Amino acid sequence: MADPARNDVASVGAERTTGKTKTTAVDTVVAMIPDGARVMVGGFMGCGNPHSLIAALAASAVKDLTLICNDAASPGYGVGQLIEQKKVKKLVATHVGLNPEVARQLNAGELEVELVPQGTFAECIRAGGAGLGGVLTPTGLGTLMAEGKPTVEVDGKSYLLEKPIRAEFALIAGNRVDVLGNIWYKGTTRSFSPLMALAADTVIVEADHLRELGDPYPEDVVTPGVLVDYIVQSELSEDDYESKLGDLT
Repeated sequence: MADPARNDVASVGAERTTGKTKTTAVDTVVAMIPDGARVMVGGFMGCGNPHSLIAALAASAVKDLTLICNDAASPGYGVGQLIEQKKVKKLVATHVGLNPEVARQLNAGELEVELVPQGTFAECIRAGGAGLGGVLTPTGLGTLMAEGKPTVEVDGKSYLLEKPIRAEFALIAGNRVDVLGNIWYKGTTRSFSPLMALAADTVIVEADHLRELGDPYPEDVVTPGVLVDYIVQSELSEDDYESKLGDLT
């Protein structure tokens, strides 16, 4: 039986909803991304990537992107398509070992790669979203990671000052997304997406399942819709979606 209180919340919210809808076509939002843009993409090893958005971006004419993502996924999968189609001029990631095309383009001088320790990567994005001036971390001291970076001493201990990471666009995926952009992520597919939604000028979410207001329930929302600018419906069928998940098991 439906919970009347929950229905009341959805009804009141719907009555207060005015203005332009956030839901739009995949090709429309992809066309907003210009050459040379800095683009964050949520996900880990392709899991949690917004697959329809990535496929459309890979098929577009855009070029010279700076891609900020945990990794480069694998050939033909997730953000790996952007690498294969040479849409990326610079990759900022924590590891790239799953995609040999990254190494090939790097060695050929076709791609710049900036590797960032994973914890530092997450915290620098968090700092970018919070408007902080950077992150102090001991990770990387005494290594190549420290070259050219300022150090700060606190209570007799040295730290690297890592600058915040922001982007013009964040492309993320949510399992259940309502018409206002409130997002619930399935399991670990959330990865870096909640942080990226705070650290980009324009946030685009791909909904596996687009719902009416009230689903997800307010207490289940991870990323609030106020952070989301555009919503696109995933173009994957349910079988395609399960296949994508199956590829990772």
